Amino acid sequence: MMRIDLAGKIALVTGASGQLGRVIARTLAECGADVALHYHRNRDQAEAVAAEIRGYGRRALPVQADIGAESEVFAMRDAIAADLGEPGIVVTNAVAQYEWKPVLEQPVSDYESQFRSCVLQNVLAAQAFSPAMIRNGGGRIIGINTECAMQNAPSQSAYVSGKRGMDGILRVLARELGEHGVTVNQVAPGWTVSVRDRENGTERQAAYEKTVPLRRRGTDRDIAAAVAFLASDHAGFITGVYLPVCGGNVMPAI
Repeated sequence: MMRIDLAGKIALVTGASGQLGRVIARTLAECGADVALHYHRNRDQAEAVAAEIRGYGRRALPVQADIGAESEVFAMRDAIAADLGEPGIVVTNAVAQYEWKPVLEQPVSDYESQFRSCVLQNVLAAQAFSPAMIRNGGGRIIGINTECAMQNAPSQSAYVSGKRGMDGILRVLARELGEHGVTVNQVAPGWTVSVRDRENGTERQAAYEKTVPLRRRGTDRDIAAAVAFLASDHAGFITGVYLPVCGGNVMPAI
């Protein structure tokens, strides 16, 4: 019987206190992984998710860091290794929030923050965690990108610039790490239904849903399921992929 089994694996999810990150972390734990839960400011939420994961019988470690700061990322690596061991699965999900505006009105600081959270996060995560994957004979790096990187819609410029830069880093990394059995892939959500949507009753967005071939918004569980698959042995021969999980709203073409 084919199933996703991550027993014995150690995973790191960045931004694990956020709406999507906490669902990804729970899903990996449900599949059997022990999980390091990165957070920047929201320690209480990270601790709450850790308590849930421990309830599954898995180990969990909340760990704080600025994912764009080299010293903090390497300190996070050392803290995880000392408590859980060396992660063989790294999910780079954290992203900085800001107000979307037209290019002519967008502050330069917003482009800088997106560069740090999208590009530098993935560079530093690779430098911190892939050497252990190489030593251990393989691993999984999974970046959370976005359908927006293909849409290039008005007001998305800072976000798109960061995510397209992230795409370039991870495609190069897939080629550089492939010989060591380390896969590098991206999951690109559409406008995803989150816990906040369920609480606020905003799951349905008719104008957006009309553009989606499957005529609905994806859910956080849809995204987490794709991450779990790419983290598993079933995806051992898949690397360098940008995988839209958006109901067909964007379709990379050959």
